[in-house]
Amino acid sequence: MSIMEEKTKQKSVSKSDGEDFSDLVYQSGFGNSFSSEAIDGALPRGQNSPLVCPYGLYAEQISGTSFTSPRYSNQRSWLYRIKPSVTHEPFKPRVPDHRKLVSEFNKSNSSATPTQLRWKPVDIPELPTDFIDGLYTVCGAGSSFLRHGYAIHMYTANKSMDSSAFCNADGDFLVVPQKGRLWITTECGRLQVAPGEIAVLPQGFRFVVSLPDGPSRGYVAEIFGSHFQLPDLGPIGANGLAAPRDFLVPTAWFEEGSHPGFTIIQKFGGELFTARQDFSPFNVVAWHGNYAPYKYDLSKFCPYNTVLVDHSDPSINTVLTAPTDKPGVALLDFVIFPPRWLVAEHTFRPPYYHRNCMSEFMGLIYGGYEAKADGFLPGGASLHSCMTPHGPDTKTYEATITRGNEGGPHKITDTMAFMFESCLIPRICPWVLESPFMDHDYYQCWIGLRSHFSREGMSGLIHKRTP
Repeated sequence: MSIMEEKTKQKSVSKSDGEDFSDLVYQSGFGNSFSSEAIDGALPRGQNSPLVCPYGLYAEQISGTSFTSPRYSNQRSWLYRIKPSVTHEPFKPRVPDHRKLVSEFNKSNSSATPTQLRWKPVDIPELPTDFIDGLYTVCGAGSSFLRHGYAIHMYTANKSMDSSAFCNADGDFLVVPQKGRLWITTECGRLQVAPGEIAVLPQGFRFVVSLPDGPSRGYVAEIFGSHFQLPDLGPIGANGLAAPRDFLVPTAWFEEGSHPGFTIIQKFGGELFTARQDFSPFNVVAWHGNYAPYKYDLSKFCPYNTVLVDHSDPSINTVLTAPTDKPGVALLDFVIFPPRWLVAEHTFRPPYYHRNCMSEFMGLIYGGYEAKADGFLPGGASLHSCMTPHGPDTKTYEATITRGNEGGPHKITDTMAFMFESCLIPRICPWVLESPFMDHDYYQCWIGLRSHFSREGMSGLIHKRTP
């Protein structure tokens, strides 16, 4: 037995031996230059592409940005693998086709409406359905071919992916599980992602989603031509919101040996293509670089809030952003509404009524949402497009102004809502407009709002500001 075979036997784990993601070791940091090797000495020293790599491995680079992107934004990693990813049969259109994935948004496949939209949680399918077949597009804008835009998807699944891996050539996935853990195997290693955590799977990486808890449901944001980054903190200073050290990147892990009939499913322009190969794509023994999948625990977010008057804009809760060339304008922001204290005096503390030049898609991971007393459920979603009015429902508004702030500080607990916010106006897919889970009575939650106007002075329900 060679040295490589001996070390491989010790450190590699075959799926046939059973998977266990409970004790994974991660690397820490956001945007760092990482390095990891599953076998000591597998990373070349002093150069990226030696004539012969250690242990006879192949060197392969994956680029998330153009070669000539500025150093501060350049993203790439070097993978050292048993066989290169180029070793596969030609891609062919997947049969049957997946008709509910969209990456090009136009009048032929989607429509626009300024009406407020809301959906109830979608049922888990009865037929065996994995992450890919259970993924469907809700709305989006732009074009993956033009490298500008986004798509918002949801997924429902009840089985693990088997003998196949998914690769998204269109953009980055930000995955938000709502029900059931995800065990995600990537070329850089493995991630366990539970509800209350998120995972980002960058463009081009191959991955498999397994479901250790069975039925699973969640949300996915996809961005074309950009990558997520941490938001600037401005006057907040050097600390707060999502800390770079709390982002976790996998360590090298690999499979070896033959795997006849393994299928790569590639999303390209919203269409799915398949290619067959006789080995697992997760044969990367070592890697280094700054382009890799990662996860983040939303409970580690450090929220900031007003401590005297008025209600902070939701941008104060931005976890990740994909900026545009226009300062302060995002292709997509990922914003959360976590447990936190509300302490503002003589202030309407829930979110204010609003018409926004940005479009807002909201989801709920667990608990309730402070602006909606009824109807917005975990696993559900809502969409308020550009300049569409929205805000607290009637019950929330009336209860808030009646109660006032007399109870003093109030802590919001047991909740985790989130928002995908974009400067691009979304087009909506027909299957979600026709869905039986569409809440056609959503508008009713505001119909009961009545006038409190009085010409005789301030209403007794309104609390005067004290000097």
